[in-house]
Amino acid sequence: MKHIAIVYYSGTGNTEALAKAVIEGVTSCNGKTTIIQAGLFSADMLDSYDAFAFGCPAMGSEGLEDEVFEPMFESLLPHLSGRKVVLFGSYGWGDGQWMEDWKQTTLDAKAHLVAPPVIAQDDPDETALASAHQLGVALCS
Repeated sequence: MKHIAIVYYSGTGNTEALAKAVIEGVTSCNGKTTIIQAGLFSADMLDSYDAFAFGCPAMGSEGLEDEVFEPMFESLLPHLSGRKVVLFGSYGWGDGQWMEDWKQTTLDAKAHLVAPPVIAQDDPDETALASAHQLGVALCS
């Protein structure tokens, strides 16, 4: 059984809704999840899990939330090489460039993105939730 860490930050509940869909995807393939708020996760916890789902909304001028999530994620980058990862989040404006930037940063750290990132504008619709569910399934394989 795969043990997946779901690490996210959500300000309005939109990214949290995506996280719940990822969790459902993991449990649908008999995986185990641990949900961790971004401010409580650190690099010394990485070896306790088989794979990781990271979720963060776009903030400011299309960047990661910069008080809690971004510092946590930046501290993980030197330790993500070869680890199975998916990314998800929500945004309210812009064109989603923040996710492309985050994806590239993650790839540059040599993490193994097992599925394309999932983004939702504002409240996640059924398509976004289904895509997030598939992220969970991808982490189990």
